[in-house]
Amino acid sequence: MRYAFFLTLTIIMIVATAPAYPHNRDPQWGEVSIEIVSESGSPFLIIPHRDFWKEGAHVLKQYLEARKGENYGIVIRNKTPERIGVVIAVDGQNIISGKKSNLRDNEPMYIVNSYESGQYNGWRTASNAVHKFYFTDMADSYAMRTFSDSSSMGVIAVAIYREKERVKPLYERKRMGKASAESATDNAARTKKGTSMDESAGTGFGDELYSPVINVAFEPEPGPVQKMLVRYEWREVLCGKGIMDCGKEPGTRLWDEDEYAPHPPGYSWR
Repeated sequence: MRYAFFLTLTIIMIVATAPAYPHNRDPQWGEVSIEIVSESGSPFLIIPHRDFWKEGAHVLKQYLEARKGENYGIVIRNKTPERIGVVIAVDGQNIISGKKSNLRDNEPMYIVNSYESGQYNGWRTASNAVHKFYFTDMADSYAMRTFSDSSSMGVIAVAIYREKERVKPLYERKRMGKASAESATDNAARTKKGTSMDESAGTGFGDELYSPVINVAFEPEPGPVQKMLVRYEWREVLCGKGIMDCGKEPGTRLWDEDEYAPHPPGYSWR
């Protein structure tokens, strides 16, 4: 029997996005929704890219507009009658162990109980602490600074696993604790060759945050039922790639019009 983590922080309830029904299941079974939110709880701009099925899993690929220096969290909302296992990787690293992730069923994962939500705000460094996620330049990212790994830079990846057998948690705790909101410092970064890395976004290792977890027994199915891959980029990069329409903003009526009154058609001068 494997063990996974159950988050005991107070959960921020939000309007969920990116719903997906597990393969070969009655849609009435429920859905799992995923959203990337700021520290205040407001969602970041998401741009849909692709939505398809692969090897029994519903895969969603999306773009996200990253805001430099801003903390963020990953919210999972489980609207199914079963608890689920959630493997999360940021910039290619499992957010619990820090190790390179392939979103496999044998990796450390969080558990979200039926009809509940979980919010994951940082890299787990202890059973009661994480270090906040924040958007930064690639060279300042946790993956580059700690592992010199840029193979999955700028990607937030989530895999949802169902449980093989319905077993009761070893023990439960009421959700508790409320983290204080502190902004992480934005650090400038450069490559070894001196070339600017400002165009590439990554996730930094921010301030410590109280975030207690407990271990529960959980046996995941061998394959996920859902995957979500979010490619996050700075606004100017998304504009340059044509992913966002960043043309001149339209004028505002009653604000931008400052011309004189025109003469009516057919008006004759006297």
